[in-house]
Amino acid sequence: MAYSNGKVAGTLFFIAASQFVLGLVVAEALYPSYSISTNYISDLGVGPSSMVFNTSVFLMGLLLIIGSYFLQRAFNSRVLTILLFLTAIGTMGVGVFTENSGTIHTVVSLIAFLFGGLSAIASHRLLKPPFSAIAIILGTMSLGALVLFAAKIDLGLDVGGMERMIAYPILTWGAGFGGHLIGQPEKQTNQPKP
Repeated sequence: MAYSNGKVAGTLFFIAASQFVLGLVVAEALYPSYSISTNYISDLGVGPSSMVFNTSVFLMGLLLIIGSYFLQRAFNSRVLTILLFLTAIGTMGVGVFTENSGTIHTVVSLIAFLFGGLSAIASHRLLKPPFSAIAIILGTMSLGALVLFAAKIDLGLDVGGMERMIAYPILTWGAGFGGHLIGQPEKQTNQPKP
């Protein structure tokens, strides 16, 4: 059975977000004395958990790129496709340029976070209520947390907790957006009558 471009995109987005969340949990468990509050997420990319983390974050970006192609074919949504593509490039960059890479790691992380939040907001045009509003809220939460993080305001969550307030809304949206696309009914084509 052939699936629509939208369902393929949704499947790839759902897998991208889900496998990264699971990879993140495994990486945190493999890193001795790792603290989700005091450690940056990217600390997982240079320690004993580096293979799991870097592979998982790179795979997430790769799946987002492929999913973006199918999303564009399904909806011809150029703005969202570009935002997702930029998110993917930043995400893959995090897996390639670990925090030991200095400024380039900061830049690719910013690209992933900024365009991830913007992608969530831009996706609202393809969604129905209430998820269209939820996507805007999640994107706005992520961008707001990014601004606070950049201003070194951690709201008592420390750097790791605040960084997760940027990442988790995007991941939550990504899995939900993927599920939404998967659940869309197939378009009916006119079948020839016997």
